Amino acid sequence: MQGKKDYQEKLFNSFQLSERIPKDNFYRRLKGVLELDYVYALTNGYYGKNGQKSIDPVVFFKLCLVGYLENIISDRQLISHCSMRMDILFFLGYDIDEELPWHSTVSRTRGLFPEAIFEEVFEKVLGLCIEKGMVSGHTQAIDSAPIKANASMDSLELKVPVEELDVHLKKLRHISAMDRQGPRRKSKNDRSGDGHKKISANTQELQAIKGRNKKWSKDQDRRPGAGNKGSKYTSNKTHYSPTDPDARISVPVTDER
Repeated sequence: MQGKKDYQEKLFNSFQLSERIPKDNFYRRLKGVLELDYVYALTNGYYGKNGQKSIDPVVFFKLCLVGYLENIISDRQLISHCSMRMDILFFLGYDIDEELPWHSTVSRTRGLFPEAIFEEVFEKVLGLCIEKGMVSGHTQAIDSAPIKANASMDSLELKVPVEELDVHLKKLRHISAMDRQGPRRKSKNDRSGDGHKKISANTQELQAIKGRNKKWSKDQDRRPGAGNKGSKYTSNKTHYSPTDPDARISVPVTDER
């Protein structure tokens, strides 16, 4: 007989978040590994003696770590993402009925500390993870057969590089100001994955693309479609289509694909 699930929201009288998180869950294991109480002494000098209490610095750095691990650079998106994940709430020390800090509070707190503090904390976190056997070196290879199609020029987005920690932190500081103004525009039908958004060009190829951009701007009035104000030189190594990630930009055969 066919079953049908009936849903009626209930007010739980007894609910323990720890019972809902599997023992092998990554964030549960990370919570058991990280001892971040030293952060209180490390950051104490950056706070005043009066006024309202700040966000717990341990919670703040855990949020930063989640953002790095989940590849989230928007504080607004980070808080929204964490609020929907029971394992992350457990990692942060929040219950399901507790409201996470405002994204603007996270942004302001980030501006409070110098970059050296972030590097010290993250290096300490890495050391603890290595000590407990959670992190090890590995090589990953992917075999695939690309199938090309023409991409819509109106839907193209810039790819982002695979970032080291210091680059990630610098980008976060820039994005924080944008978060206070509101969410960034997103494609309504974004079907792309993380792999589509990464720059695939090396340094030499990026320099070549930069040179072609300069030449393109000089010859703009002699090119087909020059009357289009959005006309520009693009490359499959620096742009992607969020609505059709497998599509490719149609370029002359002499140009770099």
